[in-house]
Amino acid sequence: MTRRASCIVALITLVVTSTAIAQQPASHLRTRWAAEVSPDHVWPEYPRPQLVRPRWTNLDGSWDYAITALAAAVPAAWDGQILVPFPVQSQLSGVTRAVSDSQLLWYHRSFAAPALASGERLLLHFGAVDWETTVTVNGVVVGTHRGGYDPFTFDITSALHHDGPQQLVVEVRDPTNHGPQPRGKQVLAPRSIWYTAVTGIWQTVWLEPVPAAHITSVVTVPNIDTHSASVDVGVEGAPIGTAVTVTAMAAGRVVARVRGQTGTPVVLHLAGQHLWSTTDPFLYDLRVTLAGGDSVGSYFGMRKIALGPDSAGVTRLFLNNKPLFEYGTLDQGWWPDGLYTAPTDAAMRYDIDITRQLGFNMIRKHVKVEPERWYYYTDKIGMLVWQDMPSGDNNTPAGKLEFEEELHHVVDALRAHPSIVMWIPFNEGWGQHDTERYVAWLKAHDPSRLVDNATGWTDKGVGDVSDVHDYPGPAMPPLEPHRAAVLGEFGGLGLPLEGHTWLERNNWGYRTYTSTTQLGAAYSDLMGELRLLEASGLAAAVYTQTTDVEVEVNGLMTYDRAVIKLPPEASATAKALFGPMPAIRVVVPTSQTHPQMWHYTTTAPVGAWFAPTFNDSSWALAAGGFGTRETPGAVVGTQWQSSDIWLRRTVTLGAIPLTNPYWHLHHDDDAEVYVNGTLAAKLSGYTSGYVHLPLDQHARALLHPGVNTLAIHVHQVSGGQFIDLGLDEVIDQ
Repeated sequence: MTRRASCIVALITLVVTSTAIAQQPASHLRTRWAAEVSPDHVWPEYPRPQLVRPRWTNLDGSWDYAITALAAAVPAAWDGQILVPFPVQSQLSGVTRAVSDSQLLWYHRSFAAPALASGERLLLHFGAVDWETTVTVNGVVVGTHRGGYDPFTFDITSALHHDGPQQLVVEVRDPTNHGPQPRGKQVLAPRSIWYTAVTGIWQTVWLEPVPAAHITSVVTVPNIDTHSASVDVGVEGAPIGTAVTVTAMAAGRVVARVRGQTGTPVVLHLAGQHLWSTTDPFLYDLRVTLAGGDSVGSYFGMRKIALGPDSAGVTRLFLNNKPLFEYGTLDQGWWPDGLYTAPTDAAMRYDIDITRQLGFNMIRKHVKVEPERWYYYTDKIGMLVWQDMPSGDNNTPAGKLEFEEELHHVVDALRAHPSIVMWIPFNEGWGQHDTERYVAWLKAHDPSRLVDNATGWTDKGVGDVSDVHDYPGPAMPPLEPHRAAVLGEFGGLGLPLEGHTWLERNNWGYRTYTSTTQLGAAYSDLMGELRLLEASGLAAAVYTQTTDVEVEVNGLMTYDRAVIKLPPEASATAKALFGPMPAIRVVVPTSQTHPQMWHYTTTAPVGAWFAPTFNDSSWALAAGGFGTRETPGAVVGTQWQSSDIWLRRTVTLGAIPLTNPYWHLHHDDDAEVYVNGTLAAKLSGYTSGYVHLPLDQHARALLHPGVNTLAIHVHQVSGGQFIDLGLDEVIDQ
């Protein structure tokens, strides 16, 4: 969200909702998939689709749990049962208890170790645990880990008993927003845009026997320009230079096989390559075999993401060497019954499927990292992903170190997924620091993807895109020669539906409607404006948001996923974004790229100041736009800081009447526009950037060939202030 919108909405909502939430009993809102969850049937799917072995044991299900003081030892008695991998605060955990920063959360279960062949090792995998984890097996500490979003593994072979049940204990500390670590939108006291804390195990826990020399990672980097793919194989227990064989298959047929050595990427050459795209998400199967016997299955997609100029020279986002407008949803990844954890694998995929059905080709995964199977589905479906790094309070040395280490781990864990096309280290300035250094590292470490240095607020001028947020918007940043202009968030149209909300009252949206018909009409209007911004050079946009989340009702779906709020005819309007763009002919230029001269005064004029016959010779003559440089999206030629401003300008129109004229303007705040002495438009509120608004029939009739007088009065209400106005003709292709 924009700084201004977030501050105003958050402050208002905080006052209204924080007390209500604190006193409100836990919501009982659930999705339909919750009924499918039971202790003997919880997340049975293989958790790591890009590195598959047939032998594994799922440890999800009922565990013992206890919540103790921070300094306590392993509990002698347990508080009850918890269903792993659902966070302890969630309904589906069976617990629904908070954990403070002065407490520990403990887990315990026994398991039977699988039979191991001579030399084999037993690995214990955690998809994710929030936040600091210590793991013991049979009383032996096998490892510790910090980080709530990255997978980690411990070799527990040496701690196993020869026979009988093995005892597994997991200790978790999670200070949530009382600590500096990355945590996204979690807080101990939920309110406004901040949600219920998530503590403990929230992704699958599992066992896997492996040879002593075994494969730990497979990262495939495609190069469609050379019809090749580079495969980097990570190993454990084998020296660098160990022989490895990599085989690529298409529809079960071998298309490339190369033998190489670990420590050096293996290059596959693919004659007649089949590209991965949003409309044809073709995936090659991959088999990697290490000398000594270990073998894993994987997959990869041949695709290229880059920047490039379109036919008009405007910098765009390119997929496979062609410009592609990327239109996505802001996806929080929260669930009313499981919080961070979807009830089932099918539920998790449902969100992606519906997003595609509603006309989107991209998802911005917002300050959260999903289980790997989520990215497996975006790979399979052909959904582009912009991946945020979860934010935290990164302004202390400890916080900066935690952020940097987890960023590295998250990128390494996800970088083999072809659907991920953009890394975003910072959102709206939350914990932002050392931006230039992180962007440089990301570009060097993973040159196959683009980087958005900071979505929304504090742009440092580095990375591949310039990104603004505007609610409801849409708007766009100024065009640049070497970065694409994107709209990282907009929309936020709210519709609470009775029976499907987290709270019965005190829900909010950036703008709230009372019916799906109203919502659909407003959304269609946004799509019309967005299409004009695309024609003006906008390369991508992200609509807020996929679903309602707790008190937010801005979703395209309700929080329980029971209702798709956007009518089909409204969702269909997004299709125009992927078709021919309209042409925009500038009739009266704004000052966005070249200053335009206006007469102006900040003293209330006497008489019909808006009339063509009014004598404005005593007014100052200066370059637009007029306002303060701190105003989002403003291109200021002349400072204006008073409460009101009046402007006049004459323009000459050609003899051919305009058929589809649009105002091209940026106003902050309330504005009145006069054409040839008559009020033509009354604009309330503000925009956070330049937008196009169609002239109604009344305003069109006021224009005539020859000299025309434009006059504007703007009244400052609060926050930023700015005015600039022009006139364009929109020619639909």
